[in-house]
Amino acid sequence: MQDDFHRYEPRAGHGLAHDPFNAIVGPRPIGWISSISASGQVNLAPYSFFNAFNYVPPLIGFASIDAKDTLRNIEETGEFVWNLVTRPLAEAMNQTCAAVPPGVNEFELAGLATARCSQVQVPRVALSPVAMECRKTQVLQLQGHDGSKVSTWLVLGEVVAVHIAKHLLKDGVYQTAEAEPVLRGGGPADYFQITPEQLFRMRRPG
Repeated sequence: MQDDFHRYEPRAGHGLAHDPFNAIVGPRPIGWISSISASGQVNLAPYSFFNAFNYVPPLIGFASIDAKDTLRNIEETGEFVWNLVTRPLAEAMNQTCAAVPPGVNEFELAGLATARCSQVQVPRVALSPVAMECRKTQVLQLQGHDGSKVSTWLVLGEVVAVHIAKHLLKDGVYQTAEAEPVLRGGGPADYFQITPEQLFRMRRPG
């Protein structure tokens, strides 16, 4: 049975064609984050390390590997917006991955219209059926178990306003699969789509 497992220590390398870490921890929701600089420069970028962390108050966060425009904008203004990536928006989201100079507006690059938010100055993706307006709560530089700092920052924000397309609400319940959300998988180009056929239910015991 011991030979049935591939074992490795990350610091020594994985010995595979592609690092399996982000394929194992997946698929993951995509943090499609819009932000704006203090001078008014708009930015839109996807982050594959993203999730929700708390109910009350609602907190979401993403990890910025290296200090990118999104991180700098949020540190300047204290605001950002999470936009849901759906299957119809997947190709546009992919366009916003492009490594472009700081002055490039990714909304324009991907041909995406903006919509105004109610509580923050940051625009949201007009065609995204769900968006969460956020105010920064913490920015934490991550570190290894030995205390050494790594070039990754965890950005956390409190959700202060939510936009949901009404067709995704049925009897007051948000229909996750109906939105056709896209999730990030492993490998250099793997994504997953959630559809209603994958839905199953389990009630908590007790």
